[in-house]
Amino acid sequence: MRPAFLAACGLILAFLLTPVLIVICFALNPEPFIAFPPSGISLRWFGKFFASRDFMAAFWLSLGLGLATVVIAGLIGTLAAIALSRGRFPGRAVLVQLFLSPIVLPSILTGFALFQLAMVAGLGRNLGILLAGHLVVATPYVLRTVLAMLAQSDRALEEAARNLGATPARAFREVTLPLIRPGVMAGMLFAFIVSFDQFPVSLFLVSPGQETLPIAMFNYLRFDFDGTIAAASCVSILLAVILVIGIERMIGLQEYTRL
Repeated sequence: MRPAFLAACGLILAFLLTPVLIVICFALNPEPFIAFPPSGISLRWFGKFFASRDFMAAFWLSLGLGLATVVIAGLIGTLAAIALSRGRFPGRAVLVQLFLSPIVLPSILTGFALFQLAMVAGLGRNLGILLAGHLVVATPYVLRTVLAMLAQSDRALEEAARNLGATPARAFREVTLPLIRPGVMAGMLFAFIVSFDQFPVSLFLVSPGQETLPIAMFNYLRFDFDGTIAAASCVSILLAVILVIGIERMIGLQEYTRL
């Protein structure tokens, strides 16, 4: 059984990683088309990507949106998780499912609904609406991971701190927050990745001149197809890998096994 299990895991891993390897080969291939084996190794497409004013503007916009989403979604998701976990009120289970529904719904439906809402409200498409759209799809990831950590944490520790004279704020800061930190960090990591790579919601909510990186890549593909797109994809992949390594260095990925 064990050899069969390992073989199945290896096949699944190969299936997941093969597209990434193809993208990397395309990005490093000096030819303007996919060729295997590559005729050589070149960084020309990375140079073209970083030299493109449109791609760089889109990259920095996506990065800024991702960081803003991390901060706001982390705050909202954590506070909402505490309220839903500790609160005892009618309709609590319904609210949990409602707040987590953007994870289940197709993002394109969420983007279209937000677009219609923005048009009906007369808000138009702007950076604020785009950020709100990213928060809608990213916050549930923080909420879900923090709820998982709160379900496993011992509330008696917080109550003991309160009995020893700690204020509610101090008990939360010194007892509860360290206990749920892995869930908060994991949720914020997911929130950034979801925001940075978000395409369906951004497609409906971006305004001219304020395109995110996925939208810029999509528009580029409409008129051209070369290794620049692969280079942009490699940059996105590398950014996600750096974030995961950073989390590992800070708190260790083994902390997430409890989620």
